[in-house]
Amino acid sequence: MALRAEAARLHGPQSAGARLAEHGLSFLNLRSSATVSGFSAIGEEIDPEPLLIRLIGEGHGAALPVMQGKGLPLIFRAWTPGDAMAAAVWGIPEPLASKAEVVPDVLLVPLLAFDHAGYRLGYGGGFYDRTLDRLRRLKPVVAVGIAYDEQRVDAVPHLHYDQPLDWVLTPSGPLKCSLQG
Repeated sequence: MALRAEAARLHGPQSAGARLAEHGLSFLNLRSSATVSGFSAIGEEIDPEPLLIRLIGEGHGAALPVMQGKGLPLIFRAWTPGDAMAAAVWGIPEPLASKAEVVPDVLLVPLLAFDHAGYRLGYGGGFYDRTLDRLRRLKPVVAVGIAYDEQRVDAVPHLHYDQPLDWVLTPSGPLKCSLQG
């Protein structure tokens, strides 16, 4: 998407990832044993790995998503820096099947665009919507979009099954989403 490409050109995905790590997730008031799921950045996406490394250093668990197939929610496997990874669909690295499956407390979510209400434009597969729906039925889960500031738009079209984000973390800081406008 043009917004993300231009923001990546201006800021650089690695530099933006370092800025996210500087902010951390203290705005969520996480319990020390909380598990945070990141993602393997592709293309111009902001790399959440520096943030995950900070969170591990603070005592949190980390995980990455694993695709189970078209139309299915993601599962999550434990991850630490340097783990061997498997190349999955679209060449996205995923933890090996030998890694423990976990149910995260916080999901860092990639996106193409987001609005103030927390709706996001994703990649069209519905993986995160299905996943958030499933996880939110199991327990309280916080969804934090990872984006450049320039990816914010006035409104993202959404349907009844789209799952809103609770927060968006950008290089300039966290933004609380509000369905009230």
